[in-house]
Amino acid sequence: MKNIRLLLFVALAVATPLFAAESWTVDKGHSTATFKIRHFTANVVGQFRDFDGAINIDRANPKNSSVEFTIQAKSIDTGSERRDNHLRGADFFDAEKFPTITFKSTSVVPKAKDTYDVTGDLTMHGVTKRVTLPVTFLGFLKHPRGEKAGFEIETTLNRKDYGVTWNRALDEGGFMLSDDVKVSINLEVDRKVEAPAAAAPATK
Repeated sequence: MKNIRLLLFVALAVATPLFAAESWTVDKGHSTATFKIRHFTANVVGQFRDFDGAINIDRANPKNSSVEFTIQAKSIDTGSERRDNHLRGADFFDAEKFPTITFKSTSVVPKAKDTYDVTGDLTMHGVTKRVTLPVTFLGFLKHPRGEKAGFEIETTLNRKDYGVTWNRALDEGGFMLSDDVKVSINLEVDRKVEAPAAAAPATK
């Protein structure tokens, strides 16, 4: 009997973290993935229109939370078809060869009220770097169709770290584009609710 109790205790200890985390999906219609880069003396703003993610939230212990996020590189949109085609090509994202930009978290560290450092592997243009993203949690909200949560991420990346090096020197000095790119991601996510198991058919 003692052995059975010990086995049950171990099983519960292992299973508890799995059941504590809730699964959430990105509401793409109410989320954005945008960036800003200096061009000459002003900033060009763009976005990626096709992205998705899976988030696991442990409310009681946020350190057990995790996130995976994927952007389709070819979905880049800066409002100029000619420029977007250049950005999709080999000078920049080379979207045919490297179709996705991905982030997969390795740790979540609470920093202050509603702010977290989320560290993980960011892969872009075939290069993977360990980065830490500052994440602001915007809260939970229940509504008639379920429950939502919101997150905001703002960071700066050096595109050369990922092999995106194209530029053009100016006769007066300097370059057409900055190396630093400001990235802003706003996510509205929906809690996944498991469908109830179908009832077993009645037996005669």
